[in-house]
Amino acid sequence: MTKLLEEAFKKASQLPETEQDTLAKWLLEELQSEREWDRTFAESQDVLGRLADETLEAHKKGNCKPMDFDRL
Repeated sequence: MTKLLEEAFKKASQLPETEQDTLAKWLLEELQSEREWDRTFAESQDVLGRLADETLEAHKKGNCKPMDFDRL
């Protein structure tokens, strides 16, 4: 465990029990969400690569136009 994480846990241990549980629940959910995001992103590499290739090809053919952010 890093010193910074150790310090954070030490300070968190001084919180009331309900706040500790809230913090723990949030941290566990964040860690799970991060794992899911990593897995989803890793699984989408082929799709993202194919979309990038299609976009570059459309750009080369002149089928793209600059984004007009004022019209969004």
